[in-house]
Order: sequence, then C-alpha cells, then structure tokens
Amino acid sequence: MSVVDNAVYVDGHRAREPESLDQTVETLRDCGPGRTFCWIGLLRPTPDDVADVAKEFGLHALAVEDTVHAHQRPKMERYGDTEFVVLRPARYLDEQEEIELGEVHLFLGPDFVITVRHAEEPDLAVVRHRLEKDPDLLSHGPMAVLYAVLDRVVDDYGPVIDGLQDDIDQIEVQVFEGDPKVSRRIYQLSREVIDFQRAVEPLAEIFTELRDRFGKTGSAPDLELRRLLRDVQDHATRVRERTEGFRQLLTNILTVNSTLVGQRQNEEMTRLTEAGYVQNEQMKRVSSWAAILFAPTLVAGVYGMNFTHMPELNLWFGYPMAIGLMLLLGLVLYLIFKRRGWL
Repeated sequence: MSVVDNAVYVDGHRAREPESLDQTVETLRDCGPGRTFCWIGLLRPTPDDVADVAKEFGLHALAVEDTVHAHQRPKMERYGDTEFVVLRPARYLDEQEEIELGEVHLFLGPDFVITVRHAEEPDLAVVRHRLEKDPDLLSHGPMAVLYAVLDRVVDDYGPVIDGLQDDIDQIEVQVFEGDPKVSRRIYQLSREVIDFQRAVEPLAEIFTELRDRFGKTGSAPDLELRRLLRDVQDHATRVRERTEGFRQLLTNILTVNSTLVGQRQNEEMTRLTEAGYVQNEQMKRVSSWAAILFAPTLVAGVYGMNFTHMPELNLWFGYPMAIGLMLLLGLVLYLIFKRRGWL
C-alpha cells in the first residue's frame, strides 16, 4: 500500500505508529474520544488503496471518485462529518521556465486526517515534522493539519511569483529590443499564468468557508487557529492579486508588442517605398537619356546607309542638314524630359 506515514496523535504528541489501517482504527477506539486523531499520508495511491481507506473511515463515494481520478480544481466540500479539500500546490522550474502544478487531497474527520498526494511535491513530511514540534498547535486536531498544509502550499507560491516576475521583466526587454521570438514567449507565459491563476483563485472560497465554519464556534482554540488561517489567507490574497496583475500586464505587453511590430513593418514599408521611388527616378533618367540618344542614332543610321537614291545628300548642305536634324531631335527630347523632371 502507498502509505508513507501513519501515526496516532494524543494531545498533540505522536503516540503510536500502527502498521496497518486496521490497527489504526483499533488504536483510535482504544484511546477513546477526546484530543486524539490519526494522520495517514498516501502518495500516488492506487484505486484499491483509496477504496481500502474509504472503507475503514467511511469516506463518501463522490470524494473517493475525485481522489481516484484527480485533476480537480481547488475546493472544499462537506460530506456528513467529513471535510474533503483539494489543493493545487505549485513550484517554478528555473531551467524550463515553467510552472509545475501538483495536487493534494485531504479528508478531515472528527478523529482522522488522510492526505493524498499525486506528486512528490510538496513534501508533507516537512509539514508533519513542523506540527510535531508544536504540540499546542497539533492538539487542535485535523484542522491544525489543514492549516499547516495550506500554509505550506501558499508559501510555495512565493518562488512561483518571483519566477514569473523575472520572466516578465525579460520579456519587456525583448519586446523593446524587437526580438522576433518574444510573441511566442508571451503566449506561453500567459498560459502558465492562467493555469497558476486557476490553482490560486479558488482558495478565496476555501478561506471563506473556513471563516464561516470557525465563526460558528467561540472556543479559544478555534479562535487561535482562525487567526493563523487569516494570516495564510492574507498571503493567498496577495498571491492572487499579483497573479491577476501578471495576467493584465502580459495582455498589455502583447498589445505593445503588436503595436511595435506594426510600427516596424510600416517603417520597413516606408523605406521600401522610398527605395522604389529612388529607383523609379533613376530609371526615368536612364530611359530619358536612352530616348535622347536614340533619335540622333536613328537619323544617323538612315543617312549613313549607302543608298543610291538619296538626292538631298548630293547637295552641299545635305550632310550638315542631317547632322542638324540629329541635334535638333536630341535637343527637343532633352527639353521635354527636362520639363517633366525626368532629368
């Protein structure tokens, strides 16, 4: 079975470590009612493992189904005397620049806590050791375990926020440097932020439910635990607000990037248009000079042929006339092209 730890606590102290679920239930019966509860930790349990635990502690079928299939949104539901809580812990992977989301399920009964992890992180052994060093806190029972797990999950959101902030700072630099790959990175980071927001946003409902639940009791221990939960809620609220700010900031960055890309495209089109205009003017000049030279060449070609019958060439002014005609045509074309600004 995928049990990583199984212990019975009496007045906040680790009293016994049963070797099986049957022994755990028997130990609870022997200890009797009071400040006694068991904490069973499961890691990647099989459906059969979950079914065995559900049978021993009378867990609701719907909660068991959610645990078996996993991939649930954070929530807190009540089934009789049992609370079912789903949390989505997260950690930031520096090398991949990605957020890895885990999943933790908690079953909280009057005298038992069952934690189910579907990933290695977070290591709830650290949470257990922390509580065992504080018997006064652990003596509050299953709700103290819920507080400690919530505190660990919310604290782990801190490095995720820092990692996202670093990524956004880098993206802002890439946008204004004109990096062509930045659009893809903005989109990928936006997806990461949305997934992280889905893990953080529902925590507000959980804390509201806990506040209402503790508000119905007026005992001093519940009041102290409520204060601790309120501190965790403040941290979760800041994380939620910063996450929403990141999402809006990425939307603005994407808009700015699109604007800058459009400006750069317009500038490139303007440059190409200007280059085309210069080339067109140069072609006009070349064509004009070619036309000017073509007319005299045509006349020279005609009168330079060895024709027998060209009587005008036999006159004394024949060749000077041909030369004058060539020059006149060239001058006329030059004046026309010059007037039109082609030269």
